[in-house]
Amino acid sequence: MSKRVLLGMSGGVDSSVSALLLKQQGYEVVGATMCLWEEESQGAVNKGAEQISGNATQGKIKNGINNLETNAINDAKAVCEQLGIEHHVIDFRKMFKEKVVDNFINSYMCGKTPNPCVECNKFMKFGAFAKLADDLRCEYIATGHYAKVEFSKEYNQYVLKKSEAQGKDQTYFLYGIDKKILPRIIFPLSNFNSKEEIRKIASDNGLKVAEKKDSQEICFISDNDYVQFLKKQVELGSGKKDGIIKKSTYKTDIENANSNFSTANLYKQGNIIYKDGSVLGKHSGLINYTIGQRKGLGIAYKDPLYVVKLDTRKNEVIVGTEKDLYSNELIANELNFLINIDFNKKIDIKAKIRYRAKDAEAKLEILENKENVRNNINSVAKESELKGIDSKNMIAKITFIEPQRAITPGQSIVFYLGDVVLGGGKIL
Repeated sequence: MSKRVLLGMSGGVDSSVSALLLKQQGYEVVGATMCLWEEESQGAVNKGAEQISGNATQGKIKNGINNLETNAINDAKAVCEQLGIEHHVIDFRKMFKEKVVDNFINSYMCGKTPNPCVECNKFMKFGAFAKLADDLRCEYIATGHYAKVEFSKEYNQYVLKKSEAQGKDQTYFLYGIDKKILPRIIFPLSNFNSKEEIRKIASDNGLKVAEKKDSQEICFISDNDYVQFLKKQVELGSGKKDGIIKKSTYKTDIENANSNFSTANLYKQGNIIYKDGSVLGKHSGLINYTIGQRKGLGIAYKDPLYVVKLDTRKNEVIVGTEKDLYSNELIANELNFLINIDFNKKIDIKAKIRYRAKDAEAKLEILENKENVRNNINSVAKESELKGIDSKNMIAKITFIEPQRAITPGQSIVFYLGDVVLGGGKIL
C-alpha cells in the first residue's frame, strides 16, 4: 500500500507540480487547499465542496456546505481531478486571522515591520496542517516550498536545508516550524534548480496552471497597499482591545513607549528628527515609514536621508545618513532552533536579516542570564519582566563580522550552519 501524503495546494504551479511528482514517486496524494482570509471568499458559492474545520487542534473533520470558492480553489481542484487525487477545502480563516493577520497589525502598531509568511508557515502550513494530516491518516505532509529536508549523520537528526534553486530558496520563511515534524515533511521541488524547470514539467504534462503568475507577497492584501489595509482592519476592530498595545516581555526603547500607545497615533502627524535632534519637517503618520526608507520623506537636506528609527513614544521619525543605517549587532527573541546546540558558548554562524539579504558571517550568543539580558537590551525592564527565561523563551545576541544595513525590528533573522538551518528569531 502506498504511503499517504497531505499536500498543501495553493492552485499555483509549484504545488501542482509537487502533486504530479509525488504521485509519480508512488505516494497516495491527498490535496488540501486552505481558505485563509474572509475577503478572499466573499460573494462566491461552492455548495458541493467538503469543509474541514479550521480548529485542527481538536481534530474535527465534518462534511457540509460552504461558501469557499476562489480561483485558487478552482485551479487546485482542477489539477487534482486531472491527476485523479483526493482534494479538500479547509476553512482556516479564524485561525489565520488570530495567528497571522492580528500579529501583522499589532507589530505595525509597535513600530515594527513584520513578516506574515513566517507566522503562516509556523502556525498554519506546518502547524494546523500537520494536525490535519493526522486526522486524514496521512503519514507525511508536503508543500511546494523550495527547501530540503533530509537525515544528517553529522547532527544525527532530520534537518532543514537550503534548496538547490538559486534565488528561490525559501528556508528563511521556514525556521519557525517545529523540529519534531521534520521527519514527516517532503519538499518535492527540493532538487530543482529553477522555476523554469517547474513550469516546463507543468507544460509537458498539460497542467492548466503552467503559466499562472506567482502569488503576491502578502496574500491577504490584494493590492499590496498595507497602509490602507491596516487602517481598515483597525476600524473593523482587529488588533488588541481598545487599540492599546500589549506590553512585551523583553522591552526595547520602542516597546517601552507602547504601554499607552493608541492605534490612532499611527496616523497622527509628528516631527521628522535628524539624528542630532534638530527638526527637519513633519511626517504623515508612523504607519507610512519603515527602517531604511529614503523616498517619500518630503524633506530637503544636503545629503540623502534615510529612516533609522521610529519612536512611538514621541511620535517621531528619526532620520540619518546612509552610514547611520549600518550596525554590527542585534538582539532577537521568539527563538526557534531546529538543531540542538550548546547554549553556553558563542557559535559561528551565517545569518540573514531579511529574505533577499545575503548570508553574513556572525557569532550567535544566547543571553540566558538575566543580567546579560538587561545589559544587552536598551531597556528599563524590571526584574518581574525578565523572569521565565528558559529554552523556550531566550534572547539572542548576534554580532556580525561586517556591518549590516537597515536591521529592522519585527523582521526575522535566520541562522545557518553551512546550508543547514540552525534556527531563527524576531529582531528586537
